[in-house]
Amino acid sequence: MSILQTQLKPRPRLPEWLRITLPTSDSFSKTRSLLDELKLHTVCESAKCPNHFECWSKGTATFMIAGDHCTRACGFCAVKTAKPLALEIDEPARVAEATRRMQLKHVVITAVARDDLNNGGAEHFRQTIEKVRELNPGIIIEVLVPDFLDNDKSIAMVLAANPHIYNHNLETVRRLTPSVRHRATYERSLSVLRKVKEIRGQTIYTKSGIMLGLGETEEELIESMRDLRASNCDILTLGQYLQPTLKHLPVSEFVTPAKFAEYKVVAEKLGFVHVASGPMVRSSYHADEFTLPVA
Repeated sequence: MSILQTQLKPRPRLPEWLRITLPTSDSFSKTRSLLDELKLHTVCESAKCPNHFECWSKGTATFMIAGDHCTRACGFCAVKTAKPLALEIDEPARVAEATRRMQLKHVVITAVARDDLNNGGAEHFRQTIEKVRELNPGIIIEVLVPDFLDNDKSIAMVLAANPHIYNHNLETVRRLTPSVRHRATYERSLSVLRKVKEIRGQTIYTKSGIMLGLGETEEELIESMRDLRASNCDILTLGQYLQPTLKHLPVSEFVTPAKFAEYKVVAEKLGFVHVASGPMVRSSYHADEFTLPVA
């Protein structure tokens, strides 16, 4: 059987704990209208996040800058892979305006991988952070960034804008990384997180996320948690991988809520200052629940 035939097998039926009820609040349509008006992308839509109905109904969204065409083709991700378009110079101001209108106290800004750009899009991140802060004094700013090919100048460029939380996802365990993450490496991601702490120390929180259900073992998952802590990662998210389309990697296992609760305890004992662990958890889902004071 070919790889394609394997991937095109019918998706397994979702267990009860992964079934969602769509909200009826008119906040969803208001968020949709605002994003349309300002011509903004969100990872909620582009990555087919199962929580976007809930988040938009609460008036929250994770803004995705630098377009919606990614230069990578990761096996788990629903974001389109195509030749990216030119950066929009007014996009940082539009993100800031959306953040102001939504009256957000905590904003998450992410982006597609832009390996076609010299700085990987880091300068666009810097400009967006600065515009958001200018229009929203006192807001907590979290960035969810690609690895920038571990380029020191790109990492420093984002840090120069002083985000409060620097998030870069490990996504999966070491063994599975080559098949899950296109053009990314396990060690490179750890290096990025380590460098952020070397540059900013205790003045910034670092964060990472791992998807479960791709075929990892419990021992491999705990090893990855230890590797993150050895890289001084502060915050961890653990969530269930869900196959966005039949062309993406299949789900190997639906991890139970009880098991996620066990992993949360393990992670806290390893020293993470905040752990979000559950089937529906995503990297920026309920990100504002992290309320520890920023150093």
